[in-house]
Amino acid sequence: MHADDALALQVRSWISDDPDPATARELTDLLTAAVDGDASAEADLADRFTELLQFGTAGLRGALGGGPHRMNRAVVIRAAAGLAAYLSGELDGVSPAPRVVIGYDARHNSHAFALDSAAVLTAVGIEALLLPSPLPTPVLAFAVRHLHADAGIMVTASHNPAADNGYKVYLGGRVVDDWGQGAQIVPPYDAAIAHEIARVTSVASVPRADAGWTVLGPQVLEAYEAAAAPPVPPSAADGVRIVLTAMHGVGAQVAVRVLRAAGFTDLHLVAEQAEPDPDFPTVAFPNPEEPGALDLAFALAERVRADLVIALDPDADRCALAVHDARSGGWRRLHGDETGALLGAAAASAVRPPSATDGPPPALACSIVSSRLLSRIAADAGLGFATTLTGFKWIARTPGLVFGYEEALGYCTDPAHVRDKDGISAGVRAAGLAAAAKAAGRTLIDGLDDLARAHGLHLTDQVAARFADVSLIPALVDGLRTAPPTSLGGSPVTAVVDLAAGTDDDRGGLPPTEGIRLLAADETRVVVRPSGTEPKIKCYLEVVIPLDPAASDAEVTAVRHLARARLDAVAADIRAALGLDAPV
Repeated sequence: MHADDALALQVRSWISDDPDPATARELTDLLTAAVDGDASAEADLADRFTELLQFGTAGLRGALGGGPHRMNRAVVIRAAAGLAAYLSGELDGVSPAPRVVIGYDARHNSHAFALDSAAVLTAVGIEALLLPSPLPTPVLAFAVRHLHADAGIMVTASHNPAADNGYKVYLGGRVVDDWGQGAQIVPPYDAAIAHEIARVTSVASVPRADAGWTVLGPQVLEAYEAAAAPPVPPSAADGVRIVLTAMHGVGAQVAVRVLRAAGFTDLHLVAEQAEPDPDFPTVAFPNPEEPGALDLAFALAERVRADLVIALDPDADRCALAVHDARSGGWRRLHGDETGALLGAAAASAVRPPSATDGPPPALACSIVSSRLLSRIAADAGLGFATTLTGFKWIARTPGLVFGYEEALGYCTDPAHVRDKDGISAGVRAAGLAAAAKAAGRTLIDGLDDLARAHGLHLTDQVAARFADVSLIPALVDGLRTAPPTSLGGSPVTAVVDLAAGTDDDRGGLPPTEGIRLLAADETRVVVRPSGTEPKIKCYLEVVIPLDPAASDAEVTAVRHLARARLDAVAADIRAALGLDAPV
């Protein structure tokens, strides 16, 4: 690499405009190495300067570091300036000034990014309200609606590795006044904000205030906790022993207070993971879905003979459940589809009959990659149902929504207050279901068996592969388009749907999204798509086997074993079709 190459000039220009001495030094060292002939340093710089980070499934998200394709103060200041310009344009001449509430978690640089955002917004006359400490994402989502804010910013990378950070944007107040009020941005809002970000010529051109924003007191958090803690009969709650892990994130203390307020006092925190730690030292990936992530929770649950494990991801918007399975003799983490079905059935049974003046009919919703069981639960309860694109920015916009979920451990149990996934409110409601089951001498697994008897046994799983080079993923999806498998688990494939062309079927039409959906004659379904938040390709598998409503426990167990064998065969077929050697 020569000192006067276009890339070198671009790097120098960025360094001169970088407000953070740490990332400026990082880029300077890389540039020096690249000019001296270090090919890896040159490749690193080329990656960092491919483009400015763009809004994806969950807003901005990427590795921390210098350069436009990383998460850093320069990128955040530009993003905040673009959001400020968008809000000022949308609310031009409207009084009072736009209001934005800002939250942040405990990841590296989260507080600095939140302060930069407040400084940018304040400098142009926007009222900036900063949450008082590192807090869960659901608290920020709650605050957007509770404080009638026009927008919300949450600095978090959720369950991504420690090297990442991110920037979620919510719109509400006077900018969005339909069912998307308080939800994360979707088109055309994301494109409009991105357009304003692209117009920012430099960080130096962005005014930043030294003070003037408001740091909120405890009232918003107290209001969230009150809303998240539905009453549970004390006698039932007292009988449930819960192990809770926060996965080194910001959810532990909030979740403990909410659970205690609901009557659950027999709580046991996984001490090694209870305090926020941005390096996530006990887990390879701070995601309850990942193998080994719940090992410490299972060990504690075994020692204290717990009834339920609740695992939150680092920003507490996702929740995993685990119960002791007497049939296998070990702890079993419930799949996201299983938890979604249990919470969805409970929500459906609690819906009051709609009246002519209530607006849209009550509805359940889930993403296109989630189980079809929720649609059958909704139909049986006489409720509306919607299938959406992946992401809660879509699920939360369902008119009349009373419950929504996606299989990746995200559940919206209280859309009136939080139009996003909320691991804490989901956890406390799941604890209520566990308490009611235990009081009746049953378990959550018995509840799943009841749903299987009523609607057929739906068993789901996932095949996923992580890639160091994300550019390899589109070719895998394209290969499946041109040469899909002819059978899945021995059943002939009857339909291949290219989701990039949109859908128009009995589950509702959907706009285009990258992915392929395969359907087999025996109702087996596979959806293959790139992850929107991680460098992964994900394959979502589902088999459905009818059951007699009067089936015995032994018969249900036998069908579960049959479904598992069929699902394993489907997994092998899809791995072969994609050229993956083994599931990751």
